[in-house]
Amino acid sequence: MTARAATSAKPPRQTKPGRAGLYAALDLGTNSCRMLIARPKGAQFEVVDSFSKAVELGTGLEQYGRLSYRPMERTLHALRICRSKLDKHDVASMRLVATEACRRARNSRDFIRKVRRETGLNLDIITPEEEARLAVVSCASLVARSTEQLLVLDIGGGSTELVWVDLSSVAPAQRRAAIMDMHRGFSRTPRAGKAMVVDWISVPMGVATLRDMFADVDDDAARFALMSWFFEEQLADFSPYHSPQPRDGFQIIGTSGTITTVAASYLGLRRYDRNKVDGLTMTSDQIDQVVRDYLALGPEGRRLDPRIGRERHTQIMSGAAILMALMRVWPTDRMSVADRGLREGLLYSQMTRDGVLLPV
Repeated sequence: MTARAATSAKPPRQTKPGRAGLYAALDLGTNSCRMLIARPKGAQFEVVDSFSKAVELGTGLEQYGRLSYRPMERTLHALRICRSKLDKHDVASMRLVATEACRRARNSRDFIRKVRRETGLNLDIITPEEEARLAVVSCASLVARSTEQLLVLDIGGGSTELVWVDLSSVAPAQRRAAIMDMHRGFSRTPRAGKAMVVDWISVPMGVATLRDMFADVDDDAARFALMSWFFEEQLADFSPYHSPQPRDGFQIIGTSGTITTVAASYLGLRRYDRNKVDGLTMTSDQIDQVVRDYLALGPEGRRLDPRIGRERHTQIMSGAAILMALMRVWPTDRMSVADRGLREGLLYSQMTRDGVLLPV
């Protein structure tokens, strides 16, 4: 597709599903460009097509404060592929968003205009709160009926979102529906039947930015320890950090490539299988053992490990450092693994808005 052709066929932002009843969600992050195209099916959705590419848009951002030429060109190439898929499926209802790299870069507005000009796609740079909210919504189906206090963590390339939700005033059978309803916004006011956000935080630090910050530390184990303790220091303003909740009725749900990779490594999967990973419960001891195995492998061993993959081996230890810091400070020895996140939250919010999903 040429830039001229893309511009002339620029799809408008829609609020209703297209003729095929399809919805699309695109997440342009610090590391990856990922898209899902799906149709509603009962209380869930069915994926029709997908795309994922490691574009590393945030390369050089820590050093220069700007998006660099080559990462932008890689991203544009990926977005042209996404555009062709949207055209192929005649998708009219879509939400296309960019996150931390574009929030921080001084030249992000210029880049967004270039994307619109060359691909016809309209990217929204969303706020950290909306990113956190959509991550929570995506995990609704994994919330246990017994959960009264929920911590959702989403480890991204350039930021990490943590959301603490109080479900104690919601009937157990309605807790998943209450989470889905959070696509409208966070509520900090206690109300019967409603999920209440105790606190949330977006730490401007993810697997790519944390890795880059400690790239000058040569010793592998020392670098990992420094990253983990440094990340924990960033939680000082997160109120539940100072007053942890009791273990009973507490659930952590983790969503990110780091967490699903750790889960796949624990399961010994040489070929990734979402059906085995999504919804898996891991203990803190199991997570700790996987991370110890990663450290024992060293950088070269991790590069060759098929469970980690070539696209993630340089970032798995910074992600693991974040994960271990989080598991160290909260009162639980279990975590639910979610192979879902911003894209799924975007799809659920669009479909819920249009009333095309059955009640959960």
